[in-house]
Amino acid sequence: MTATLIWILVVLAAIGLYLSWTAGRLDRLHARIDAARASLDAQLLRRASVAQELATSGVLDPAASIVLYEAAHAARQAEEEQREVAESELSQALRAVFADRQQVEVVREAPGGEAAARELTEAVRRVPMARRFHNDAVGAARRLREHRKVRWFRLAGHAPFPLAFEMDDEPPTALAERAA
Repeated sequence: MTATLIWILVVLAAIGLYLSWTAGRLDRLHARIDAARASLDAQLLRRASVAQELATSGVLDPAASIVLYEAAHAARQAEEEQREVAESELSQALRAVFADRQQVEVVREAPGGEAAARELTEAVRRVPMARRFHNDAVGAARRLREHRKVRWFRLAGHAPFPLAFEMDDEPPTALAERAA
């Protein structure tokens, strides 16, 4: 009887340790999602700021400036529910304005344009990477949260179900060529 009780306690302790380890892992994944989201937000804000600065610099033609400024402003001011759409529209505006390599050369030839073109190139290159890191962390957390043990023992607590950030983040061709 005593040996059976000891084995039951050992098994319960092992199960408790395993569940505790799984809850800790899930907590670390949620922290990773938060950090990746903060990085993504920073990169999106940087891209919108550079685009808005370039639109108001007077280097671009008036129509391109208006399109780029309005898209960048909308991306910076978007509510969380509309953020993916606004950021996708900024990507589309950047592709429309910088579809031609000649437009990039016009920017580069302006005073301070080389630095602005480099900064915009870096900004549009970093957004897809930050989004990929975020979505990878979301995918890992989702896979773990789908396990029965996580659902049955409510190991996720009250943390909201992680959502991927889906947007059009394809860089303009002329800027992508310049980065390569």
